[in-house]
Amino acid sequence: MSNICKTVTLRRRLIKDGTQYSYYLDYYPGYRDPQTMKVQRHESLGIYTFAKPANQRERDFNERMAEKARAIRCRRYESIVNERYDFFDREKMKGDFLEYFRTSCAKHSTYWHDVYKHFEAFCQGKCRFDEIDVDLCNRFRDYLLHARQLLHDEHTLHVNTVSRYWSTFRAVLHTAYRERKIMENPNGYLERVEGIPTEKEHLSQPELIRLAGTPCDHEVLKKAFLFACLTGLRKSDIRQLRWENIQPYGDGGMYVTLRMQKTKELVNNPISREALELAGYDKDSPKTGLVFPGFKDKMTQTPLRNWIKAAGITKHITFHCSRHTFGSLQVNAGTSVYTVQHMLGHKNVSTTEIYSKMADESKRESVDRISLKPKPQMKVV
Repeated sequence: MSNICKTVTLRRRLIKDGTQYSYYLDYYPGYRDPQTMKVQRHESLGIYTFAKPANQRERDFNERMAEKARAIRCRRYESIVNERYDFFDREKMKGDFLEYFRTSCAKHSTYWHDVYKHFEAFCQGKCRFDEIDVDLCNRFRDYLLHARQLLHDEHTLHVNTVSRYWSTFRAVLHTAYRERKIMENPNGYLERVEGIPTEKEHLSQPELIRLAGTPCDHEVLKKAFLFACLTGLRKSDIRQLRWENIQPYGDGGMYVTLRMQKTKELVNNPISREALELAGYDKDSPKTGLVFPGFKDKMTQTPLRNWIKAAGITKHITFHCSRHTFGSLQVNAGTSVYTVQHMLGHKNVSTTEIYSKMADESKRESVDRISLKPKPQMKVV
């Protein structure tokens, strides 16, 4: 509860034609609910007593219920005092951490749900805030290092997946500490899970052209994927992209302006004519709403693999590879690494420099620049 609340008063009011009393708490001057952000003045306790007890049994019942209402009022007031004087509210520690984790997933991608499911299995469906300590976290880390995949349980998790899962779990811990759900942040005592460097798979220019000419069972998937290859936007940004994010600028070009879901970085990138045509842009008939309505996460699994296979491409291509394709082809075409960095919304240029190593075409051209044979116009003396 917010520290603007000074007093908590137990009150009751007549209900049901004056036959019962209903108990409630009166907060002054009120408190802001951290979930709904609405200011609350009253809280119904769901406790009812007889307005006119007919016998001793009903009078005893009234006294017991009144005592329960007074106890709740004391707990609420204690919570306010703790907040006011910066004491940690130990009642919060008895709260459901697992439910908090599950609720947090709603604000993020489905990737977070996978981490939640593993933690739920690890703690067997029960975990309170006061159980979160370094020992429990390290045991969950060990669990992940030996856990099996959710869909293909014949395989264990890849170490790179474990690294990402572990980082996600630590992010949950950090948020819980910041929101004062747990007393201490265990992250300072937890070791990272180091992943194995892997090549960022991408499509070459000829492969991209071949894919664009290959029919796909889901037209919206085809358009969304190729649009991502031409713009470098992540799947999460493609899903939430609206026509209102695409606007003309003074230089005569069209730009997409949005805050990236993953990094919260604001990007303002020009869009090519091909990308606009692919999305169905019509300057004479402006559209509103989602650019790719009907685009679902499930399309990026089997339907995407089938489309890639139909194009005769044997690489392991995921939807995120569209972003790698954009980065590698831009660098390969001579675009500055720093320009690509800003277009992709990378915080560090070192992340973007990886695409320089992926420019295979430039590498192939460079090796032919050194030769032991004279060029046709050269004369050997």
